[in-house]
Amino acid sequence: MRLQFILSEIGIGLRRNLSMTISVILVTFVSLTFVGAAALLQMQIGAMKDDWYDKVEVSVYLCPQVSAKPTCAGGEVTEDQKAAIEDALGSSDVEPYVQKVYFETKEQAFASFQKMYGDQWWAEETTADDMSSSFRIKLADPTKYQVVADVLTGRQGVEEVQDQRKLFDSLFLVLNRATMLSVGLAAVMLLAAVLLITTTIRLSAMSRRRETGIMRLVGASNLFIQLPFMLEGAIAATIGAALAIGGLWVGVQYLIADWLGQSLTWIPYVTTADVLVIAPFLAAVAIGLAAVSSLVTLSRYTKV
Repeated sequence: MRLQFILSEIGIGLRRNLSMTISVILVTFVSLTFVGAAALLQMQIGAMKDDWYDKVEVSVYLCPQVSAKPTCAGGEVTEDQKAAIEDALGSSDVEPYVQKVYFETKEQAFASFQKMYGDQWWAEETTADDMSSSFRIKLADPTKYQVVADVLTGRQGVEEVQDQRKLFDSLFLVLNRATMLSVGLAAVMLLAAVLLITTTIRLSAMSRRRETGIMRLVGASNLFIQLPFMLEGAIAATIGAALAIGGLWVGVQYLIADWLGQSLTWIPYVTTADVLVIAPFLAAVAIGLAAVSSLVTLSRYTKV
């Protein structure tokens, strides 16, 4: 009997404040979509870092025939200088951090250049003699780049030491800022959701103040009186969370996996499994919002 009464009270409250309930659902949906998008974006960044940082190399470009670098004042790198660089890479200070070393000749560098830019008019006058030979170093730990750079930078015959990770850092910076923007928008929308849930519960409680007064006179407990109002907010917030989870799942499946995944196959993307990982968190946030809003509102508007 009590359960039937509570369910009937929930139905009455939802019908009386239908427009406000729909607003709560929509605002919760939008806010949790931003929250979920921010979480997925951070998971995407983590996947890209794990995949790309394991593949990047340190490139040690040796002096070409003409260079303005002080370490190349003697002209093109000599065999003795190459040998000295190889010895430095095999030293006890560097060797533990190095997984493998490749040497790229000028001819190999020119072949790669032709493959990438051979169809450009400005590349027609370039020859193999204009290229730089280089050592390509695969690090055991990509974060230890500075150890290698400190040993090789400024050494005679070395024009430049370049860490390929820096090529990705600017991209990750943009993505991290996009995450921060999503979090900021989500915070604003979550605040709006709290205010809407609070307003909805307040209106529902005020419209049924006579009924709650009678219930209190006949000895009903505070929990029994307040439970229908709490469940109204929880139901609306949960529906919004379900819509957010569904929207994120559809976006990941059709926008990322089916579209981007087919056109840019070299990027490790988040999957629908990642959406399911964050789904309980989004549901918990929705229920938490409803609970906090309900407790704050009901402590005032269900008293007589």
